[in-house]
Amino acid sequence: MSNSSRKGHSPPTLVEKSHDLQINSCPPMQIERRRWPRQPINDLEPSPPLPPALEPLQFSTRDLSPRDQFAAWQAYLAPLIDIALPDAFSSDAGFPADHTAWNLGNMLVVQQSSPSHSYTRSPLKLRSNLIDHWHLVLLRSGQTWTEVDGHVFEGMPGRLELRSLGHPFRGRTTDTRSTSFYLPRELFSETAVAKEIKNGTILSGNYTNLLIEYIDSIDAKLSSLTAADLPQVVQTTRDMIVTCLSSMAQYADVAEPQGTLALMERVRRFVQRNLSSPNLTPDTLCRELGISRTRLYQLLEPSGGVLHYIQKRRLLSAHVALSNTGNRQHIVEIAAVVGYTSAAHFSRAFSKEFGYSPRAARNVTVPPYLAHNAPRTEISHGNHSFGEWLASLGQ
Repeated sequence: MSNSSRKGHSPPTLVEKSHDLQINSCPPMQIERRRWPRQPINDLEPSPPLPPALEPLQFSTRDLSPRDQFAAWQAYLAPLIDIALPDAFSSDAGFPADHTAWNLGNMLVVQQSSPSHSYTRSPLKLRSNLIDHWHLVLLRSGQTWTEVDGHVFEGMPGRLELRSLGHPFRGRTTDTRSTSFYLPRELFSETAVAKEIKNGTILSGNYTNLLIEYIDSIDAKLSSLTAADLPQVVQTTRDMIVTCLSSMAQYADVAEPQGTLALMERVRRFVQRNLSSPNLTPDTLCRELGISRTRLYQLLEPSGGVLHYIQKRRLLSAHVALSNTGNRQHIVEIAAVVGYTSAAHFSRAFSKEFGYSPRAARNVTVPPYLAHNAPRTEISHGNHSFGEWLASLGQ
């Protein structure tokens, strides 16, 4: 700074000169840079979506000639119910109906539309198709009237009805659309409501409204569900049904215990895989599942105990084989497949369980209309049919 610029000011001291010299001589400030490893660009890209897991089993009569439509619909639903036309209707007039089934592994979901008809699940049908699943029906349009144990239950849009396929029922329906769920009885075996569920129950209340909203969401997403979604959907559906039942007046005093559904499912699968093994015993189950005998007995106590549970699983599998018209095995061979070494012992146990002999189960009369049905290639899906899906549900 010149002397003229400092006019009117005191000259700088030695300290100030020294300070100015230090500032002018300092190197420029260095900015510290962190050397983080760079993330590959590929890792920043979203993972591709998982592929859908379900392929629907679809059947429609619309591509058949009108005179063949009703007979084809009868044949398709024959494993479940017998159906008939109202008195004033002729089969020649046509029966345009659609049925789409989705197999979630331990639950079937069915979307259906059909014209007016009557339906019956008779004692004879129970013998020829031994399934006792729970059937939850949500009517979308139309009306139904179903008689169960002498009581008539009216179905209407937005109403949820729960009925058992293990008991006879009959009814009639107008033109309807519906979404229904088939759930094996074992899904509910360990719940507190298992012995309290009444056949022909109409679900109601706030929780039922939530269940209907949930069904609507599942109905819309079935085609996009992944393999990881399926067990969660089954579990949630089961839990919401139990919650609805528990909240209703007739179930008000029944509470849902801590869930052990996963363990029950492991027991069922292990027993089913080892039906023919002579070593299928309580000790084997405890060892393979890593649980105590006390826990095993508590788990299967609602099913009549461990040995009764094993025996019933064996007899149910034998009944499915015996009532399968395509199974050419001898009765003694079927008995051996499910773990019976004595034909006489098998026959006694079978008759005690079902009230008729193995031979009677095999010789159930086939409904006459099955002689006039659609070709099998039109009512099956690959190597499976709707009847086979029903029979294998819970196996």
